[in-house]
Amino acid sequence: MSFILPAQAVPLTHEVDMAEADGFEPREAVAAPGPYRSEARLRVVDGQLQVELVAASWGVPRRHRRPPTVRLVRGEWLRWQINYRFTGMNGGATLYRLDTLSLAHGAVPADTFLGDPPRFIDERAQIW
Repeated sequence: MSFILPAQAVPLTHEVDMAEADGFEPREAVAAPGPYRSEARLRVVDGQLQVELVAASWGVPRRHRRPPTVRLVRGEWLRWQINYRFTGMNGGATLYRLDTLSLAHGAVPADTFLGDPPRFIDERAQIW
């Protein structure tokens, strides 16, 4: 669920993908800022980072009621989890996906995300 951050200047996006087809072997990539799979809207307001996770529009279940925007002070971080089921993809197969967004406002130690998050938003649902 969490990994040590690479030794690179911030801001950065450290993306780790794991798939059952690959034996859940982590594949890591570092990119320019900006979440990849589930889009996040980020905005600085009064020195705080305003975070809103945008759910994938084609996955189920549909989320009609969503958590409110979260504000982080510098040095604070959160973990936001959301899961999906996609049907009819990859030749009609059903695909299950769990996205975990661990996001910090400002520079943090490389091992920050290995601990328990001070803020946790859980949007996981039964998807079978």
